[in-house]
Amino acid sequence: MTISKTSLKAVLIAVAVTAVAGAALLLSRPQPIESAVLGADWECTQTAFVLTTCAPRLQPAIPAVETSRKDAIRATRG
Repeated sequence: MTISKTSLKAVLIAVAVTAVAGAALLLSRPQPIESAVLGADWECTQTAFVLTTCAPRLQPAIPAVETSRKDAIRATRG
């Protein structure tokens, strides 16, 4: 079984297109960002390092210190 140059070229092109598509998907995934200007009442995401969108939070923001304390303290039976 021999592989012709055209079929090898088609396989290489398909691999390259798949790699570029995978990289584009990874880069375009929305990433949460902090916005000190808007405050804790807003939630912002950045897509592909270009498009930034912000929306009001649906739930009140809980400080990270309060969250970690709640996880660390377990209810004891007395």
